[in-house]
Amino acid sequence: MLATAVLASACSSSPAEHPTATTSAPRGTITGAGATFPYPLYSKWFDDYHKRHPDVQINYQSIGSGGGIRQVLAGTVDFGATDGPMTDEQLAQAKVKILHFPTVLGAVVPIYNIEGVTQELKFTPAALAGIFAGTVNKWNDPAIAGPNAGVKLPASDIVVVHRSDASGTTFVWTDYLSKVSDSWLSKIGRSTSVNWPVGLGGKGNEGVSGLVKQTPNAIGYVELVYAVQNQFSYGSVQNAAGSFLKADLASVTAAAASAAAIMPDDFRVSITNAAGANAYPIATFTWLLIPEQIPDAAKGKTIVDFLGWMLAEGQQMAAPLTYAPLPKEVVAKEQQAIGKIRVGS
Repeated sequence: MLATAVLASACSSSPAEHPTATTSAPRGTITGAGATFPYPLYSKWFDDYHKRHPDVQINYQSIGSGGGIRQVLAGTVDFGATDGPMTDEQLAQAKVKILHFPTVLGAVVPIYNIEGVTQELKFTPAALAGIFAGTVNKWNDPAIAGPNAGVKLPASDIVVVHRSDASGTTFVWTDYLSKVSDSWLSKIGRSTSVNWPVGLGGKGNEGVSGLVKQTPNAIGYVELVYAVQNQFSYGSVQNAAGSFLKADLASVTAAAASAAAIMPDDFRVSITNAAGANAYPIATFTWLLIPEQIPDAAKGKTIVDFLGWMLAEGQQMAAPLTYAPLPKEVVAKEQQAIGKIRVGS
């Protein structure tokens, strides 16, 4: 499903620089496309920013991370958005250097629909890797039944549901499985789109959750905010410290706790399977993709202004929508990195 957010905004500037700013015509349109993961929050941000700065219109289409990367590389949008950082190979294709700016943190969770089972299930890394690789194919398999003592699991075949489109959610899911399973890493790997050994494909979170909901004994993966907003049951996952955790703001924030120390200058970092007893293991940053050189001065100033607002007031809007705000150390580093954007020809 294609979703579009429209934002009218203006870059902050003094009356001396633009004495007729309050009566001038719109400065033009800024376009963006990409990740569906942060769309609910981006919509909120764009609406609030519009109320503050009404002079420039920004359109954002949530078409998936793969589409966002393709469009920013093609230069058909002013910015992209992704839940998985661009690869070195993708960055090398860019005509203009692309910068990554983390916006918030979220999580990917396993949802399921098992006949006769209403309890919340616990999943080990081995169980999840086995299920999605097709080697664990019955719900009463010891890999699933072992951590779920007391739950009467059926001997039914497991129906795997995965994304059919290139997706940052898939990248996060397969990045995690690649870290916890050598077999997964060598045979399937991590990407926004992989050759799935088993299962049915659904487009977007809507497609995956729809198939899980209508298919008995199915399991899939969706973004936490989507599961919460649509009241889907989702399981807890065993983390690197051996604790079974259900994704929430606290466990996602804990997963990012070590990020500040290891965060590279280009902000491309993975926090799946993070250390720490309280860290949810399938957590991620999500990024805006901004060209380092923006020839259109008006567009460039607006984008720079929005980034600064997003790192300040915008962070306060994250938690009510089930996203974790950025660590303060990451915010400080990003505020400095904004200076790398060159505005004007």
